[in-house]
Amino acid sequence: MMMKIAVLPGDGIGEEVMKEALKVLKKVEAKFNLHFDFTHGLIGGAAWPQYKNHFPQETQDLVLDSDAILFGSVGGPVDAQSEPKWKDCEKNSILSIRKLLGLTVNLRPAPIYKELLDFCPLKTEITGTENFEILVIRELSGGIYFGEHSRPTVDTAKDVAEYDRKTIAHIAKFAFESAMKRSKKLTSVDKANVLETSRLWREVFEDTAKEYPEVKLENVLVDNMVQQLVKNPRQFDVIACPNLFGDIVSDLTSVLPGSLGMLGSASFGNKNIHLYEPSGGSAPDIAGKGIANPIAQILSASMMLRHSFHLVDAADAIENAVSEVMKNGLRTGDIYQKKEGLKLVGTVEMGDAICANISL
Repeated sequence: MMMKIAVLPGDGIGEEVMKEALKVLKKVEAKFNLHFDFTHGLIGGAAWPQYKNHFPQETQDLVLDSDAILFGSVGGPVDAQSEPKWKDCEKNSILSIRKLLGLTVNLRPAPIYKELLDFCPLKTEITGTENFEILVIRELSGGIYFGEHSRPTVDTAKDVAEYDRKTIAHIAKFAFESAMKRSKKLTSVDKANVLETSRLWREVFEDTAKEYPEVKLENVLVDNMVQQLVKNPRQFDVIACPNLFGDIVSDLTSVLPGSLGMLGSASFGNKNIHLYEPSGGSAPDIAGKGIANPIAQILSASMMLRHSFHLVDAADAIENAVSEVMKNGLRTGDIYQKKEGLKLVGTVEMGDAICANISL
């Protein structure tokens, strides 16, 4: 079966790290006798010179004709945001592609490698000394971000949060299914002691729990949640959040691995065409220097294999290869420290090392 993948490197370090992800995918393709059809498209500032548009129709058509989207990053230098090439670039690119695909569920895994605990802001007495991962599942289409926003008077402002049962039931089912494939433990985050939307959220999750008797569901208020993530993150596995709370909680968990360069993500929609991208940005300050960490892009590719194409063995091979590289002491600058047994490497060398470990 030919798997059609739209490749959208975007801006900044996007092109560099995407090359390494594609290198890894081609290694997996050969090892497991797979068939990928990669088609490149322009988006963000990279599309502007040719199209004077951040998300041109040609790229939209490519996206809709694909089985999955492997996305890099978009955006330019902070001091150039007023230039036409960069003005509203992120909004016109990533928000537009989310709307086009109807993306409603976001996955943000935070893998904590024992070899990188020196970069975790928490003490090892809190994190422990072994690998673990927290998976944050965030609802993307509802809540206060998509409600009415207004300034009735110069001295008043209004933002409306709204959820419906169908929207919550969709992410609840996704979260329970994810928990079934992992530790069968699910934490649902809300503010049900104050907010009516949270009361509906909790009600739907508790109703859905009846369909998954093997999964242990715990409801946690969002203020307690952020405290517990700092005090004892290892107690959590799968965490499901409404849009606003998911934005906050996933930002908290993203610091635990020690670098955004280690974090892939996935967004799922109603057209069965899903988007995979690093959690970090375009990092224009280091673009072209060959020093960016490609692991987030590579792990995003692994998520694509796992979720869009159900290639569990191939996805495992990539993730195991990343773990081996961590054990072997290779480090890009964001996760490097002068310490015996560690070697500072660049973008290409990191990609080569991961490929080499897939071949074993």
